[in-house]
Amino acid sequence: MESKSHWEKVYREKEPDGVSWYQEHAERSLALIDKYRPQTDAQLIDVGAGASTLIDDLLRMGYQNLTVLDISAAGLNVARERLGAEAERVSWIEADITSASLPRHRYDLWHDRAVFHFLTEPEDRAKYIQVMSASLKPDGIAIIGTFAEEGPSQCSGLPTERYSAASLATVLGDQFEALESAYEVHLTPNGRTQQFLYGCFGMRSNVVPTR
Repeated sequence: MESKSHWEKVYREKEPDGVSWYQEHAERSLALIDKYRPQTDAQLIDVGAGASTLIDDLLRMGYQNLTVLDISAAGLNVARERLGAEAERVSWIEADITSASLPRHRYDLWHDRAVFHFLTEPEDRAKYIQVMSASLKPDGIAIIGTFAEEGPSQCSGLPTERYSAASLATVLGDQFEALESAYEVHLTPNGRTQQFLYGCFGMRSNVVPTR
């Protein structure tokens, strides 16, 4: 995982809506979360959230048990300040996801948009998957948004990995069952396009939703 200092510098030097991954509303993520975990008392964690507005919209949708994790204190502070008093309703964790200590079997749903593709070393991916597997409930869901095969090979000055639906499923391993995938063309604040892949996975005991 890239150093904490890199991401602190990114959030100090750029406006929240100036980073390439910015979305005013994370509509694809919101739709998938609502599909797989519509219960508003579900335990949700947004990994690598930074200053993302996803948490704002989840609060508006009535979700009560929300955790936000990011390596950057500056990114988390942007989100906290934007939410004001509502920030008290969220659990905030400043940590590197490859070494984070999270409660075992705590979360019903794990969401990550634009973190996993920065893990270019196999050992970092293995650590991430270990943390995710241990912290999800036996019937937990993982939603991972990462660069697709035609996505950029670099982002924020760092190299990235790119995935197809099949290759992402292979990397996550047999403990996860691929439920669905979707592609999205993201328009960055500077007008460039990035192709994203969203993969939805269940722990092997998971039952596919009927919605």
